[in-house]
Amino acid sequence: MQPCLEESAPAVYHSVKMNAKTFGMVGIALAVLAYGTVLVFMAFDRDSHSASDTIRPFIITMGPVWALAIWSGVSLLRRHR
Repeated sequence: MQPCLEESAPAVYHSVKMNAKTFGMVGIALAVLAYGTVLVFMAFDRDSHSASDTIRPFIITMGPVWALAIWSGVSLLRRHR
């Protein structure tokens, strides 16, 4: 026996709605992360005397943060696909 259309329609709509909400939240999180990245760079650059005083600690600090953010964003979007 096949389910009638009324029983399956809300599940499809809910999935699309949740995917759009997840997409939006991941986008907002990435925008906040980008803004925070600029602030961290400015903090490292404030008292540095050379490019290596700025770039090396910045990469060491923000590299793992961005890797974790990308990994979690991809896993969220994959789960709600």
